[in-house]
Amino acid sequence: MGSFSEKSDEKHGHVSIDSDQVDTGAQLVAGISSSLDADESLRIRRKIDRHILPLMIQFMDKTTLGSSAILGIRTATHLTTNQLGTIFYLSYLVFEFPQNWLYRGFPLNILIWGIALCSHAACKNFAGLFAVRLILGMCEGSITAGFMIVSSMFYTRSEHTARVGYWFLMNGTGSNSNISGFISFGSLHIHTAGFEPWQWLMIITGILTLITAVLFFLLFPDSPTTAWFLTMDERIKAVQRIKENQTGVENKHFKKEQMIEALTDPKTWLFALFSALDNIPNSLTNQRQIITTLLGCVDGVVEIVTIFTGVTIALGGDAYFIPNILGVFLVNFLPWHDKVGLLFSVWLTGVGTTGFVLALAWVSQTTAGHTKKVTTNAIMLSAYCIGNAAGPFMWQAKYKPRNHVPWIIIGICYVLCIALLFSIRVFLARENKRRDAEPQDDTYEDVYVVKMDGEGNRVEVKVSKEFLDLTDKENRDFRYVL
Repeated sequence: MGSFSEKSDEKHGHVSIDSDQVDTGAQLVAGISSSLDADESLRIRRKIDRHILPLMIQFMDKTTLGSSAILGIRTATHLTTNQLGTIFYLSYLVFEFPQNWLYRGFPLNILIWGIALCSHAACKNFAGLFAVRLILGMCEGSITAGFMIVSSMFYTRSEHTARVGYWFLMNGTGSNSNISGFISFGSLHIHTAGFEPWQWLMIITGILTLITAVLFFLLFPDSPTTAWFLTMDERIKAVQRIKENQTGVENKHFKKEQMIEALTDPKTWLFALFSALDNIPNSLTNQRQIITTLLGCVDGVVEIVTIFTGVTIALGGDAYFIPNILGVFLVNFLPWHDKVGLLFSVWLTGVGTTGFVLALAWVSQTTAGHTKKVTTNAIMLSAYCIGNAAGPFMWQAKYKPRNHVPWIIIGICYVLCIALLFSIRVFLARENKRRDAEPQDDTYEDVYVVKMDGEGNRVEVKVSKEFLDLTDKENRDFRYVL
């Protein structure tokens, strides 16, 4: 019966399962049949927003290296162009940690991240930078994946896209690169004997990351079932809120069959291919940072505005790639002397970031089953890292000054991204139509969880189907968001 251990009871005609085999949310709300008032649901959501969203920020490590390239790190550490590209590559390494590490290990992960950033200042050569960037890549591997899981645990599907957009907005504010740009510009004007501006940049951003690690340790919750800022009654209501997702909260058991399902699900690889292709052009971020520390500030503004519109007016992800394609066209064909036009064309290519943000939210909304969701996220974000790692190698000296070849590759990537998003939508629409034509599935309608009552006795309580940690394929009532 799906992906959990069962105990069939012919006498009672139902299936009972131990509480440690089901979703943690199911353990909390099992036996509760009352519905949640809409006003109370809104109050709980606002409380969750206040305590979670301020912490779900993006960090500045990748662009600090781009900025430090013009602050003296190349000369100080004797880096060649190829070595600098390799260091950029290490920023995008992703490692698959055990699923519970993804969010419970945040404080330690960010602490190591901050130490690695500060350690950049002590590096004197390529070997030293290679070591610290390797550690940095290891730490970064779990951040976005963890945020995606946490967002799906606390928010309904109708709220999820906006929340993913809100915390990704900080990528524009912090990393790409309003805060980072001004810190880099300020570091350029720090003059101290024996300590160069690029070293100050690494120390400052490292300290900011260490402060963030402390905040995560003190304030970041594991899940709605244990959130410190919610009372027990509010925790129950927080779990009830996401019943409509039909994805549960979390499950502490790794389920091999869910991992296999993720690996054999076509949409997993369609999303992964989209992720890789969409992030090959992301090398433009570092190219712009190498030109000037303040140029990236405009990119940050573009990213903030477009992501905000994307999650509030709900345009399709495809629409945000059209300005990117226009920007690529203009960069290739505008006269070389039209510097202002070329600059605005480059900024125009930043609009497409919103397409990736919407895809991040979409993959979570269309995947159910905790292990399957974690596996799918890991695959998609591994593809994200592959795309980011491959991008810098396009920018070779033989293509200068117009770099037509890299720009043509970027344009092709954007066109393919549009085609992939459309293909995913067609695939999911057909699956929804197929399920609408199927008879009602009552396979999981009579399931009971075995738990302890207040007196220490084992009792059976009926558990709602939505909290059985079923995958989107197992739960035939699941409908994909289009």
